[in-house]
Amino acid sequence: MKKNLFDLTGKVALVTGASRGIGESIARLLAACGAEVIVSSRKIDGCESVAQSIRDSGGKAHALACHVGEMAQIESTFEQIKEQFGRIDILVNNAAANPFFGHILDTDMPAYEKTVDVNIRGYFFMSIAAGKMMKEQGGGVILNTASVNGLSPGDMQGIYSITKAAVISMTKAFAKECGGLNIRCNALLPGLTDTKFASALTSNENILKHALKVIPLGRVADPDEMAGTVLYLVSDASSYTTGTTVVVDGGMMA
Repeated sequence: MKKNLFDLTGKVALVTGASRGIGESIARLLAACGAEVIVSSRKIDGCESVAQSIRDSGGKAHALACHVGEMAQIESTFEQIKEQFGRIDILVNNAAANPFFGHILDTDMPAYEKTVDVNIRGYFFMSIAAGKMMKEQGGGVILNTASVNGLSPGDMQGIYSITKAAVISMTKAFAKECGGLNIRCNALLPGLTDTKFASALTSNENILKHALKVIPLGRVADPDEMAGTVLYLVSDASSYTTGTTVVVDGGMMA
């Protein structure tokens, strides 16, 4: 038995949406545990800033721009990964879109398409591309960032909540069909977390006041609290865990 079940030395990990927020925290922790991390997001400058910071701290990190809502960019990303690294051991699908905040009846087509293209199609084809490489090399881990909104839709967040419910189902489908290939697939379901992505909620005093009443710990979570759960799910510590959705709400795991 390995002495350190959280040792990721020798592993190549791709984290999307990693230029800030939850993705950045995940990338930093995986690198701190020995993984060679590919920091990915839409804009290369933000990716390189995080990657350089990781390298300055003694970790291994590379920047790679990828808009997961664009199929051509997904294909290009995995071509580059195969050429540069020859493998991928961990995929963290964390990039997400939530362009519309309002009544579900007011959702327009551009907001619908952008949210679905990133949160469903992007996760699906990122997982396929990574899964094919993992199949060839004998295994790997896929971790999807869903949301508690996938279990209970958030107010004024209809289409976003719908896509996150799809991510939960997608995780279970990949887990069922890929488990025999030694590819584990799990999902993280964050509650309200202090990120720029969630600023429409955390900066609204009325919404925040209501939200804190239903969060068990009565507070907004920190991105670093999400990273620890992801580390567990992608490490050997959870080597028998697949098809699992872990809820992290206000810092409490249940």
